[in-house]
Amino acid sequence: VQLQASGGGLVQAGGSLRLSCAASGRTFSSYAMGWFRQAPGKEREFVAAISWSGGSTYYTDSVEGRFTISRDNAKNTVYLQMNNLKPEDTAVYYCAARQSDRVLILRSLYHYWGQGTLVTVSS
Repeated sequence: VQLQASGGGLVQAGGSLRLSCAASGRTFSSYAMGWFRQAPGKEREFVAAISWSGGSTYYTDSVEGRFTISRDNAKNTVYLQMNNLKPEDTAVYYCAARQSDRVLILRSLYHYWGQGTLVTVSS
């Protein structure tokens, strides 16, 4: 599967952005999806994940209550709605996929990665 992330940009603190990740292929509904981010000089870290059905989600503590992951299997797309953004959310955001019926939070478990989209939050 190929993944194409989009929706990044420059936003002021407190603002919102919605990231999208469009997937190719006809088996998108069998893939667990995740969002990760990598700030300058730091390792790529987990942000949010969603099960193949969309029925289960999981977030890292720092975004819980501010970010929402969702998916539309008819459109082969997963979303990350980001509200109340903070300067520390500044990073390149990557979507990831793996065929699985579970919610996956470990980077090493994902097989496919998008190219990343840059989110910059100014103070």
